[in-house]
Amino acid sequence: MHTLNKKALSEIETAEYIGMSRSFLRQSRMEGNRKYRTPAPPFVKIGRSVRYLKDDLDRWLDGLHRLEHLSESKEAH
Repeated sequence: MHTLNKKALSEIETAEYIGMSRSFLRQSRMEGNRKYRTPAPPFVKIGRSVRYLKDDLDRWLDGLHRLEHLSESKEAH
């Protein structure tokens, strides 16, 4: 698979690229951003197809809060 050369990734390619499950992507698309949950990555609709732009995914990953240890996580409470 040549995901590094593509600009728009499918759900399967996106899940592999960000290291998350397809169910995470589906759930985050349906529910949007929820308190104490990982924010949803941005996506686009092309006709009936859902695609994730690689540049958006890179910015999304870069924008996630980095933890030094689990006690920093709001989910650990």
